[in-house]
Amino acid sequence: MIKVLIYEDNPQLREGLSMLIDGSEGFRVLGAFKNCSNIVYEVGSYKPDVILMDIDMPGVNGLEGLKIVRQKNTEVSILMLTVFDDNKNIFEALQSGANGYILKKTPPAKLLEYIMEAATGGAPMTASVAAQVLKMFSLINIPADNNYNLSEREKQVLQLLVKGYSYKMIAGEMFIAMDTVRSHIKKIYEKLHVNSKSEAVAKAFRDRIV
Repeated sequence: MIKVLIYEDNPQLREGLSMLIDGSEGFRVLGAFKNCSNIVYEVGSYKPDVILMDIDMPGVNGLEGLKIVRQKNTEVSILMLTVFDDNKNIFEALQSGANGYILKKTPPAKLLEYIMEAATGGAPMTASVAAQVLKMFSLINIPADNNYNLSEREKQVLQLLVKGYSYKMIAGEMFIAMDTVRSHIKKIYEKLHVNSKSEAVAKAFRDRIV
C-alpha cells in the first residue's frame, strides 16, 4: 500500500486527485491540504511514502514546503505536480530535493504509474520536463579540466549564486562592495564560458564546482 499526502490549493483538483488515488488498488490518501503551512507536523504524523506537491499555493508554497521537509526528512519521496514547466522552477525543485517533476495535464493512469515509480526509488518526469533537464545540463561542453581556475573568492561568490543569493545579498554576506561582486561575477562568467546566472548555476551544479 503506497501512502500519499497531497498539497494542492485548488479544491476541485485536490478532491479529484484524492478520489483517483484513494480509489485505485494499492494506494491510500492519508490527507490533502491547501498549502504547506503545517507540513512538518503533517509529514511527521502521517508518515507518507509519497508527497504530491503543487508549486503555486497561497501561504507556504510547494518549493518552500519541499525545502522545509528536506531539512528534516530525506526519505519521503516528493513529486512536484504543477502547471509550471519552466527551467527556473524545475531546476529549483530538483536542486532542493524533489524526486520527480510532473505536469498536471498528465493522464490519470500515468499519474498513478509516476507515484508508484517515486515510491520505489525512481525519479519520474513528464517527457517535456525531462527534455528540458537534459538540455539545461548540456548547454555547454565540459572541458577536460573542470577546475576552471576559480579563485577561492570566486568559488564563494558562485556558491552563493547557487544558493539563490542576489548581488546585494552576496555583498552583505561577504562584506564587500556591489562593484566588487559584479567584478567577481564577470570573471566567473568568463572562466566558466557562460553568459548568465542560470547558466553559471547549472554548470556549477552539473560539474560539482562548488
